[in-house]
Amino acid sequence: MVKSRKSKKRQKRKGKGSRKIPARPRKINASTVYDTCSEQISPFGGLLALIKFLDLIQFREIFDLAYRAPSRKPLLGHYKMVTGLLMLLFIGFSRIWHFSYLQLDAMLCGFFKLSRLPVASTFWRYVNSLGINQANALVGLMTLMRKRVWQICHLSYGRVCVDIDTTVETLFGNQQGGRKGHNTQHRGKKAYRPVLCFIQQSREYLSGHLRRGETISGKETAALIGRIKGCLPACVQEVLVRADGEFLSWPSVKACHEQGLDFIIANKGCTPVFDSAGWYQPKKRQPYQYNSCIYQPGGWEKPCRFVAMRIPKDIKISNKRVQLPLFEDDRYTYRVFCTSIGRKAHKVIREYDKRADVENLIGESKREGLEAIPSSRFKNNYAYFQIVMLAYNIWRYMKILAQGSNPPSEDHPLAGIESNTIRIARLRLLMISAKVVKDSNRDKVRYSIQDSRTPGLFAFLKYLDLKRAQPKCWATG
Repeated sequence: MVKSRKSKKRQKRKGKGSRKIPARPRKINASTVYDTCSEQISPFGGLLALIKFLDLIQFREIFDLAYRAPSRKPLLGHYKMVTGLLMLLFIGFSRIWHFSYLQLDAMLCGFFKLSRLPVASTFWRYVNSLGINQANALVGLMTLMRKRVWQICHLSYGRVCVDIDTTVETLFGNQQGGRKGHNTQHRGKKAYRPVLCFIQQSREYLSGHLRRGETISGKETAALIGRIKGCLPACVQEVLVRADGEFLSWPSVKACHEQGLDFIIANKGCTPVFDSAGWYQPKKRQPYQYNSCIYQPGGWEKPCRFVAMRIPKDIKISNKRVQLPLFEDDRYTYRVFCTSIGRKAHKVIREYDKRADVENLIGESKREGLEAIPSSRFKNNYAYFQIVMLAYNIWRYMKILAQGSNPPSEDHPLAGIESNTIRIARLRLLMISAKVVKDSNRDKVRYSIQDSRTPGLFAFLKYLDLKRAQPKCWATG
């Protein structure tokens, strides 16, 4: 007997909303067919953001206003030659002959409006024509650019801390200006000893220059300090200069007083006398003690305030007889600083200890191309030093703007990029593959929809377009 049963099949409901179609899995093996395409492809799709940034701050106008052109007249023009070097460093290449790897890059060729970039020797001959005048002009160019970026990003620091330090660039040839000096990693080798100033709040390069490989003098330090205030925007009212013991001298202290700058400089050669009854301990759990005094070293025109911190040495007492130190000073390690700040000693030293971050900034700038010595002539290296630091500052401003395009209440792909190193920011913001195509008789840059970095880059590009459409505050007053 056959029993008929009703079918209980339920119809599938169709969703009203659009569903994202997942990417079809690829099948790549040894027999996969390969071919070429007619579109130009670039691994540096983030260069479009750099081009928009240069247009946002009107970099061409700043360049024509501040740059002092050398005697050589290149066919591309001075602006494109310097911008080409900046793009080379922005991408991550530090040697001029690395242009041979970028001659057919779609983004660079589109910016220069060429089908093929010039050979690397073209840029090398231009670098060979640069000198100290061009280096000083680039410092002025960075000053104008800093004022415009601060206005765009609404940065108005009333008080900034300027950290000064020197570093070592080891030379492995016969470069002019190389001297044997303090070089812990390569003892006995010749080197350069550049000096750099960084702003703690924005972590950008303020000023500095390439130097011979010898200890900096008080006269050089005073000249460097005298240029600090002219490199800062007008909103800055107070400046605190922090430096190590290499910069302590009467000319540097006098320059700080004349410019109206506060300073904390580590002591290296002065021997101030502290009152034994003036030592105090702000925290009972920590054995550190602090003191201060007014002292006038020999050769100084007036006395200054010195603060000190003493740390007890660890003396291990075992069963064997150990002779303890005879004098009280032998039981402590001292840190002494010269300052113009009237606060308590432990607060002054705590403020100075924040200067330790300048070592990270110097290390990052050296990895970005500061250690690349392109020429045997000192004047060429002097100018190339400022080009490297200009590219470093552009990366710093790009990260600040990318952080500004990030809504604080949403999980944005570019969240936290301001605190990333330049290497990480380059992976997140620059090295995104792009295809340059012709659509409706217009050049268009296309990015992969499958790349997780594309939404963040699109949000950043829209943010730059929005800023470009707004009236420029430096033009409207």
